[in-house]
Amino acid sequence: MRRVSAGTILVLVCALTISISLVAQTNGNAAGKSLKNPAKASPESIAAGKEIYTKRCIFCHGETGKGDGPVAASTKGTKPSNLADAKWDHGSTDGEIFVAIRDGIGPKFDMKGSKGKISDPEIWNVVNFIRSLGCTAGK
Repeated sequence: MRRVSAGTILVLVCALTISISLVAQTNGNAAGKSLKNPAKASPESIAAGKEIYTKRCIFCHGETGKGDGPVAASTKGTKPSNLADAKWDHGSTDGEIFVAIRDGIGPKFDMKGSKGKISDPEIWNVVNFIRSLGCTAGK
């Protein structure tokens, strides 16, 4: 029987972990594309989304969503997405934005996922608030 070194096993485990992470991100993005926003973009939903955004997102994305929050400015190598422009870096549909907020943005996960920290209905309200910041392309 052939022996496998611990180093070989470690390399295989790392490769498998990276592969699973990449597949999960791709599948999440694909699954997000087909998700429909169940929360109507009402003034109430947008206000509720703004409240959550102010508590959880403003530090990196900034007050107007341009990616210029105080944490982003003070952390070298971190550039949060501009949420108010016409270019959507991680998907442009409401569902893709929902998945990005829920699961985080890989591969380094500078933006951690909010799953388990805020509810799905709250995330949909944040999506509606983000839409109110600027461009609505892809909705």
